[in-house]
Amino acid sequence: QVQLVESGGGLVQPGGSLTLSCAASGFTFSRYAMNWYRQAPGKERELVATIANAEGSTVYADSVKGRFTISRDNAKNTLCLQMNSLKPEDTAVYYCNVVRWGIVYWGQGTQVTVSS
Repeated sequence: QVQLVESGGGLVQPGGSLTLSCAASGFTFSRYAMNWYRQAPGKERELVATIANAEGSTVYADSVKGRFTISRDNAKNTLCLQMNSLKPEDTAVYYCNVVRWGIVYWGQGTQVTVSS
């Protein structure tokens, strides 16, 4: 079955960096676009970044453009999100996501807290 397991979250000061990872299994990872979402307390879940399957083209939310980088390693079935210049408003639970055969799959999420 499809499994997505996020890791790498934590507490970081404003201006700091974190790298999130998502280990994927149960499907042919290289065939599917992958996404990072986040959900802050009291807010709706929002799309942060998307990476296409083979060619790896990327799309970012305006709020993270120029600060975050999404990448994938198809040999290791791993999705990453490099986050730089973090701001308090980036505080959220971050989720990786894939849509396969019309079914949406989510990981359990990893908490990112940006605070001094």
